[in-house]
Parts: sequence; structure tokens; C-alpha cells
Amino acid sequence: MRHPLTDSVGGFRTRMGQAFVGTRAVFRGHDLHADLKQLDWIELYAFGITGRRLTAPQLRVLHAVWVFTSYPDARIWNNRVAALAGSARSTGNLAMAAAIAVSEASIYGRGIDIRAIDFLQRTRRALDQGATLEAQVRAELQAHRGIAGYGRPIANGDERIAPMMTLLRELDLHEGPHVQLAFEVERFLLEGRWRWRINYAALCAAIAADFGLSPREYYLFNVPAFLAGMQPCYIEASERAPGALFPVPCEHVRYEGAPARAWPSQPQT
Repeated sequence: MRHPLTDSVGGFRTRMGQAFVGTRAVFRGHDLHADLKQLDWIELYAFGITGRRLTAPQLRVLHAVWVFTSYPDARIWNNRVAALAGSARSTGNLAMAAAIAVSEASIYGRGIDIRAIDFLQRTRRALDQGATLEAQVRAELQAHRGIAGYGRPIANGDERIAPMMTLLRELDLHEGPHVQLAFEVERFLLEGRWRWRINYAALCAAIAADFGLSPREYYLFNVPAFLAGMQPCYIEASERAPGALFPVPCEHVRYEGAPARAWPSQPQT
């Protein structure tokens, strides 16, 4: 039996691209410095992920997906990592890498993005085949005790929904089948006993689905989504005294463990 690694011996075969050092660079079959030189960076980024050239309105919305979630607040879990790195005098590169890594959070990070777009795409296909929305929602709730992109632990509502919908209406992209479905799910949940509102994760997942992105493509697109808010947190923390980020004095800790104990000294040998 031929080993699966055999065909990869002796060369590098790729459909994605290659650097011909000293002459040119190929990016998905195009000369990067000639054919793609006019591309906006996010357009190139999306092209690298999907292999497709998105439209100008779609790219404008994808820009907004990132802009509307770039909060320079060091209390946010991943921004806090970037700020702690600055407080510890680590490098900016390590700070951003660590902060992006913890953005994989399954509850409110990249994990929820994958589940949100997967749910909406599965539900849209099921509805197109004759299923009912109630059956799909109840099945999802039974399987996961929640629906990705609905409800928000810290607030009843999401401040990013309104500006994103304003932009979608401006670009006539607000009536896509997945965006409509996302709000149909919200209406069902609000009319039922759950009272969960749509949050940014569901809306952005619906947008990505309407743009034809797969769950993996959407996940990869969103990897740097929080990045613009991380840099200010790192800079501010690095400008303060080392260790000055969220210090907690001992007297502020409510300790309910064992009381102070006297430890016998070790005998001299």
C-alpha cells in the first residue's frame, strides 16, 4: 500500500501560492504585486480564505464587523491578556498573540461564531425542505440548552445590532435569507418563555452565511476581529508602572479558609 506521505516527498505542491524570491510572489494563482496590488488588505484577506472576490458592499460590511467590536477596554477577557502583557513588559507581538489565542473562548469568542453560523445554515436548509422553525429551535435547545448568538449574560440587548442593521439597509443587504432567519429566531424566543434577544454573534454569522462563507471560512475571517481594541490596552498598560494593572491588596480579599497557623521551626541537623 502506498503511504499517504509518499506523494509529498521531493517537492512542495500547492494551489494557494508561492514566493519566487527575487522575482515574484503568487497568491492563489495571481501575481501578488501585479494582479492584486490594488486590493484593500481585508479584501486580500477574504480572498485568501475563500478564493472568491467579494463585492464592494460585502467588504464594507465585513470591515464594519471588525470595527464595531473593537473595544479598547482592558476589562474584556482577551484585552486583559494584552494589557497584562504590557504591564509585565512583554513584547507587543507576544501580547497580541496571547490575546488572540484566548479569543478562541467557546462561550463568547470564536467558538460561538462557529456554532452560530452552523445553526443558521442548518436551520435555513431544514426550513427550505419543509421543517418548522419551532421544531428546529426546540431541537437546538434540547441538544445544547441554548442557541449560539442569542441572549447575553451581561446585558439585555446588544449595542452593535442597530448600527450594523443601519449599514445593511444602506447597502440593501438587510433582507438576506440568513439575516431574516436570525430575527425570526429572535421573535420566536421572545414570544416564548426564553426572552432571549439576538446578539452580535448571531447577526454577524447570518451576514457571513448570506455572503456564502462556510463555518470554517467565517471562523478564519474573524481571527483578528478584536485586534484593533487590543493594541490600546497594551500601550496604556505598558506606560504605567509594572504590575499596576488591576492590583488587588491583600486586605481587599475576603478570605474564608483556615486561620493563620504557627509552623514549628525545623530542628537543626
